[in-house]
Amino acid sequence: MLKALLFDVQGTATDFHSTVCDEARRISAGRDAGVDWPDVVRRWRAGYFAALKIASAKAPETAPSPGSWVSVHSIYRDVLDTVLADAGFTGLTAAERDDLALAWQRLRPWPDVVAGLTRLRRTYVLATLSNADVSAVINISKRAGLPWDAIFTAEMAGVFKPDPAAYRMAATYLGLPPGDIMMVASHKYDLRAAARLGFRTAFVARPLEFGADGVADVAYEDEFDVNACDFVDLADQLVG
Repeated sequence: MLKALLFDVQGTATDFHSTVCDEARRISAGRDAGVDWPDVVRRWRAGYFAALKIASAKAPETAPSPGSWVSVHSIYRDVLDTVLADAGFTGLTAAERDDLALAWQRLRPWPDVVAGLTRLRRTYVLATLSNADVSAVINISKRAGLPWDAIFTAEMAGVFKPDPAAYRMAATYLGLPPGDIMMVASHKYDLRAAARLGFRTAFVARPLEFGADGVADVAYEDEFDVNACDFVDLADQLVG
């Protein structure tokens, strides 16, 4: 029996692309003539994923000792310098770059998210399972008014998704078997990793995840228990 839903945050519940683009324009304050921020943000996100894979490959088999965890914020900050250099933009001070890196903690939710979560929470326990840092998910959720019952992130497991330990950690804290939990994400690798452990899965299509000119995989797949166009549609299918 389905009792709890786990949600990916960056991309699934929040619109990182437009938020970070808007923050970049605000912080650069007109000094960014010729900078293609949508492309820069897409490259930044891709660089983050590449760095995350490297960090995952170096992760210890046991939980990291205090101070050994590589925070996602530090990954975003390091990648930003490379992406800006590749774009030929040197117009941001170090303090402004620090501020821009924090834009990933100020993400706006998709328009359907709060309404959908509010309906789903009447029936199910709702929690996050994000690769973002705990502090980042807290900041995002408080700013956006996201009504989670609990926050779980990869940091708590000491490994990044799609490592199985991240999903098992969330199930342990929820006190439920995987079959009573549904992973909700717009990223298919995330859902497939959860499904291999016995979790139920819900794919939410986010065609604008990478902006109007970006490419997102929004094809519905029979392998997922639910395919939805947004969180309201997900609530329609799960709650009615």
